[in-house]
Amino acid sequence: MGRQDGSTRQVSLESVDSSSATILHLDLDAFFASVELLDHPELVHLPVVVSHDSVRAVVTAANYPARKFGVRSAMPLSRAKRLCPTAVIMQPHFEKYRYFSNQVMSILTDTTPLVERMSIDEAFLDVAGAMKLSGSPFEIGASIRQRVFESTGLTCSIGAAATKFVAKLASGLAKPDGLLVIPQSETLRFLHPLPASSLWGVGAATEKSLQSFGLHTIQDIAQTPVSVLKRLVGDAVGSKLHDLSNGRDDRKVVTSTIEKSIGNEVTFEVDVSNQATLKRELLRQAFNIGKRLRQTGLVARTVSLKLRTEDFTTLTRSRTLDEPTQVSKRIANEVIDLFDKLKVNAPVRLIGARVEQLSEASGSSFALWDEDEEWREAEKRIDEVQNRFGDDSLKPASLLRRPDELGPSRRRPSL
Repeated sequence: MGRQDGSTRQVSLESVDSSSATILHLDLDAFFASVELLDHPELVHLPVVVSHDSVRAVVTAANYPARKFGVRSAMPLSRAKRLCPTAVIMQPHFEKYRYFSNQVMSILTDTTPLVERMSIDEAFLDVAGAMKLSGSPFEIGASIRQRVFESTGLTCSIGAAATKFVAKLASGLAKPDGLLVIPQSETLRFLHPLPASSLWGVGAATEKSLQSFGLHTIQDIAQTPVSVLKRLVGDAVGSKLHDLSNGRDDRKVVTSTIEKSIGNEVTFEVDVSNQATLKRELLRQAFNIGKRLRQTGLVARTVSLKLRTEDFTTLTRSRTLDEPTQVSKRIANEVIDLFDKLKVNAPVRLIGARVEQLSEASGSSFALWDEDEEWREAEKRIDEVQNRFGDDSLKPASLLRRPDELGPSRRRPSL
């Protein structure tokens, strides 16, 4: 979800020649907030923040009036309230977001079979094959936006270009509720004035490195020899930045994608120092992650730990396994071992587990000598019981809630 507040909005006129801009990027506008406002149209013009309203809450989403005050997703709610004291706080409802997301995605697949869903609120489309029946990319984009609004009441922004990178940039600049087309012949004229931070892969650290050598815009990077860029930011990043800054991006729209990662994290209402409580939370997350892997037919090769202490110091650790797994017990053992090796003494504000390097599960995914075989079979039986009688019907004894366990916390599952 974007961070734009709409102040730099650009849109195209219908007369634009969009014949070369066959890659579309759709991004639903302030999606979570917009879904919540469907039930409260009287609040549309007020600053609205989607978040659990508690001491440690973080902003899940903010509508455009709230963004103009500087409110952003992932910001502590306490700071958002200071920036915008008049903001209306609305509780998130993730089941609603999934429902509306699926409605929008069905509109896209009805337009073209070449749809690459990137997240719950954005997707790429290749409409080259749809032009004969549906018109120019501009007309297709306009039709999609109208259909989305008529079917859901939500607005979306669409960028159209010859490459995925430029299409995504264009959709961001079209926000909110706009359509921006960048013909292939106009690609460099569009790209070059933009700041270097607009390029994929340029975070705060990379931007600082580039600026220290006088590279502030995409044009600056485009005019820098690739050998120099490689020395500044490394071979892989240097090559990618040089290509993107010169309008080169040969990635295609991929219709069948595998999730990049699956994870859970929790922000505690009160900082936690008790090691057993923290490990029990990691165990709970690992069992949820393993079940999600099994439900989706995936295995994971990398296990990661995320931890944030009371002073907001964030620590991450990861480990690549010899063999991919979907066994919750294996994931739990690995992430708890990562936690033990950190030797954190400070109170913990947030803790999370995640698996990455996902691939489809198959018989060849598991080693001939499978030390997890017993747990794998046990977890299949647990899944069957939970699917029939509910998640609380059967679980490891160590996950049973104790009378002295901490009160409610904010858990954030992957979407």
